[in-house]
Amino acid sequence: MSRNDEVATRLEEFADLLEATGVEYKPTAYRRAAENVRDHPAPIEGLAAEGEDAVAEIDRVGDAIAAKIVEYVETGAIEELTDLREELPVDMAGLTAVEGVGPKTVGTLYDALGITDLDELEAAAEAGEIREVSGFGAKTEQNILDNVPFARESRERTRLGDARPVADDALAYFADRDDVAAAEVCGSIRRWKPTIGDIDLLVASEERDPIVDAFTDWPAADATIEAGTGKASVRADGTRVDLRIVDPDEFGAALQYFTGSRAHNVAVRNRAIDRDLKLNEYGLFDVSDVDGEGSEVADADGDEDGGAAEEADATRAGDRVAGESEDEVYRALDMDPVPPELREDRGEVAAAAEGRLPFLVEPDDLRGDLHTHTDWSDGGFSVVEMAAAAEERGHDYHVVTDHATGPGMVGGVGLDEDDIEEQAAAIEEARDAVDIPILHGIEANIDADGGLSTDDETLAALDIVVASPHAALGQDADAATERLVRAVAHPHVDVLGHPTGRLINERPGLDPDIEAVAQAAAANGTAIEVNANPARLDADGEFVRAAIEAGATIAVNTDAHAPRELDNARYGVHTARRGWAEASQVLNARSLNGLRSFLLE
Repeated sequence: MSRNDEVATRLEEFADLLEATGVEYKPTAYRRAAENVRDHPAPIEGLAAEGEDAVAEIDRVGDAIAAKIVEYVETGAIEELTDLREELPVDMAGLTAVEGVGPKTVGTLYDALGITDLDELEAAAEAGEIREVSGFGAKTEQNILDNVPFARESRERTRLGDARPVADDALAYFADRDDVAAAEVCGSIRRWKPTIGDIDLLVASEERDPIVDAFTDWPAADATIEAGTGKASVRADGTRVDLRIVDPDEFGAALQYFTGSRAHNVAVRNRAIDRDLKLNEYGLFDVSDVDGEGSEVADADGDEDGGAAEEADATRAGDRVAGESEDEVYRALDMDPVPPELREDRGEVAAAAEGRLPFLVEPDDLRGDLHTHTDWSDGGFSVVEMAAAAEERGHDYHVVTDHATGPGMVGGVGLDEDDIEEQAAAIEEARDAVDIPILHGIEANIDADGGLSTDDETLAALDIVVASPHAALGQDADAATERLVRAVAHPHVDVLGHPTGRLINERPGLDPDIEAVAQAAAANGTAIEVNANPARLDADGEFVRAAIEAGATIAVNTDAHAPRELDNARYGVHTARRGWAEASQVLNARSLNGLRSFLLE
């Protein structure tokens, strides 16, 4: 696992602290450098080993920033950053998680009131102290107070996109060990929920101490929290990772049990009880001849992440019927195996028992990406570079949808009608440089009333139109619903992009009537996007299921601004799976001809 994200995060922190202390211009340079370091294909630690000149070859990384990157890779710290932290000792990430509070606000409130964290911010707002600070007022103070609970909750959960690479690294680490029979993640992360509490790692092995020792020696582990016999916990990249070791013949039952959810486990265990069976983390047991076991109430199913049940209830009483694999456990209960993404007790147990589970879309089903950006707007790479990256990943086609001007676009990012016409010529030229078709589209902006920011004549000339909300994201539910319904009914809109505009752990976004929007999308032949950016995952699983039930089409897009972000498609696919989506219901799982047919309808 490269350290690009880690280094980029430090540079972003540097930028925030500089901005908070009143420094101009430099914060923008650090943020641009952070973005390019994060997107750079080569591991930053390898470049740092070659020296500052090698690091400075990254676009927008100057000599001064390159020196700091090398310093960080070599020592684990940046002296100037440490000095800035001492000058402004605040929980920058926590405070800026409050919508409307940026680094400058953090700096101002620290200077005026000594506010360093969320608790102090909330207390100051409740006491009416913030409105007394120059440049603030009662409305700003109330907005801060209203948004603190969301910010506090967001600090308790880790985005899936931040945790999954850590989990993948752990799985790869154990995959090469001869004493490991199997390894898998459990809990929320295996169910691909948008956020997780911690990473639960399950390993099947006849050994105990050697596995625990290997885990605490895992290179990605920053610190050991605890280590015992068969269990251990470490912290990696800021996330707690809990290891549990089980016997190989119990791995399937443990995997099913600790994956959860609690509600799914209750339903499955009650099904076992109805058959004089007992299901726990050790296996599925026939307890028909064990006094009292068959009538037990199944209420010890762990926490939201699959958790740990009461030890007294987790016995091996009776004859083992199944336990080595999950499939074996489900089939012994006369059920089809339930994919982890569906295990939320929303009808999947009955569907599995009746043989009517959906054939869920798979990552390999996607044929292209319908929502990507280039350096024509806020992307960092050319049309050819993005299309070539798509071709390298085996896509059959690629769609360019740079931002249009309109609400939510700042700093001259968006394209106006003349720019779009000029880009059409550039895309025509780029088509000769790659072997897959490039379609020309736009990401138009949906205004507060549901209108679009680009004129109809220009939209009509494009291959595809993605329309997304970027502003007025605090609307009430009725206004948001009316807005999105009007947008999907627009004759030139093909895809409704990230429909709520949420940013996970940053802002909640719109809260429309998803059934009404889904029905309008189905009626107008407009696809609803699952935006695979891990900061969005929007539409979410609930929205996807509403769309599927309404007969609407789904589009799983990355919203990629750089080649590496095309790999985020898997997050969108698993989110679509949480909504019970099949490949036939996903627009970009179709061939180019199938896509064109949909666009022409």
